Amino acid sequence: MIFLYDVIRTYVSVLPDLTNISNFTFGMLGILISYMIASEAMENLEHPQYIQMAGLTSIATFLININPSIDDDGIFSVQFERFGATGLLVGMLTGILVAVIFNLWAKLHLLEDSNVPDFLVGWINTIIPILISIAISSTLIFIMGIDLFQLIANLFSPLQSFGQTLPGFVLISFIPAFLFTIGISSWSFNAVSTPIFMAGISANIAAVSNGQDPTNISTSEMMFTSALITMGGIGATLTLNILMLFAKSTRLKTVAKVCIVPSIFNINEPVLFSAPIVMNPLLMIPMWINSITGAVIIWTVMRLGLLNIPARMIQIGQIPAPFSSVMITQDWRAVIWYVVLFIVYMATWYPFFKAYDKQLLAEGE
Repeated sequence: MIFLYDVIRTYVSVLPDLTNISNFTFGMLGILISYMIASEAMENLEHPQYIQMAGLTSIATFLININPSIDDDGIFSVQFERFGATGLLVGMLTGILVAVIFNLWAKLHLLEDSNVPDFLVGWINTIIPILISIAISSTLIFIMGIDLFQLIANLFSPLQSFGQTLPGFVLISFIPAFLFTIGISSWSFNAVSTPIFMAGISANIAAVSNGQDPTNISTSEMMFTSALITMGGIGATLTLNILMLFAKSTRLKTVAKVCIVPSIFNINEPVLFSAPIVMNPLLMIPMWINSITGAVIIWTVMRLGLLNIPARMIQIGQIPAPFSSVMITQDWRAVIWYVVLFIVYMATWYPFFKAYDKQLLAEGE
């Protein structure tokens, strides 16, 4: 809601600035994810006694891992961006590390069959994994002088740099579409795309806060939330769904009626597996083409300054376009480009759709 409010505030300047609400929610994403991973891992690994303590230990360990400085007066200071999306990978690794330590310790069942009082056994079995977690991070950060945050940034820097090029952007758009058409969930590619997206939007947010222009086009906000490249879902299947409403084939028309509402909300699994597009050469090819042409058009338009580059984090891909397109870019020109891309996608799907519709009619469907 804050993002929608800020869109309105752009045109109604007398409204108060509520940016801090975003700063202390999305801006704390790294520290939140560290808690969630550790606590959820304990629940899934059936160590209920450690659920809360593992999460809290992960927060404490995360605060060490982001390499804070403490001066002679005891003032704790750290770059605020390290708490948020930029520190997401540090938060994830911290949560995993703490979860592994607590899980291994729980399997030891230390003192559980002894005559030691239960409260003391519980205290010992809680304090030791906490100390191990803190000790490992303290050794790495404060004794060995390793900046874990910067180390991770350096490791992913080449990948992130490539992801912000035109070929990288096109590949990030094409690969999920390709995977979907052969029946593999695009989620399997998230391990590669998410770090690129998070680093990109974090840099854009930081640039705008410093009075500069955002430059990173390859973000989840642009790829998914805006629904310009993924209009109706990955591969821009909304226009296909609309064409299917006017199909001569009873099968396609029925599928279209069932799938049109999800398509409007950019959910295209129903049409992918019902038309089907998956493993169907006649419909696989236009889906690939759209994932490439959409990415190229958006990249070109944004580099020419004809559409704003997103600089706000809002990763909800189920907001109907072009409303989502305007909201995420804060640019009414997004409506124009939505119409242009709609026509391009429709033109791409049409000949393949007609051929498939004719094929189904010949088969009596």
